[in-house]
Amino acid sequence: MKLEEQINQDIKAAMKAKDATKLRGLRAIKNAILMAKTDGSGDAITEEREIQILQKLVKSRKESLSIYEEQNREDLAEKEREEIETIQNYLPKPLSDEELKEKLSAIVEELNATSMKDMGKVMGRAQKELAGKADSAKVAQLVKALLS
Repeated sequence: MKLEEQINQDIKAAMKAKDATKLRGLRAIKNAILMAKTDGSGDAITEEREIQILQKLVKSRKESLSIYEEQNREDLAEKEREEIETIQNYLPKPLSDEELKEKLSAIVEELNATSMKDMGKVMGRAQKELAGKADSAKVAQLVKALLS
């Protein structure tokens, strides 16, 4: 089932359950997918693109969350936390640190990467294979450690 269909079903269920918290997060996802479909790029909404959309939503909410926490706005921060949790339910399960290290080591070995000059190649492959399963900053940090 496509993400959009799943979201529509979950919105109906949340409305019936009168779950305003979940409904807010689901509507944000639906809105982001709709915006991506009508952005004029003509790109199809593939599974990879769905993951990118969800990651972007989580990232923006985490940025807002840190601002709200700095300003001691716990009421707004709590809403952001709730939305992050709802959105993350639709992302693939993240890899553990050990699994991530194993996969990155395999990529480094496969590409015969030996120095920091090869970081671009490794990161490109890692981003394709690990889309949605690992934080890009963490991937970059581990790749640097493996190549140095």
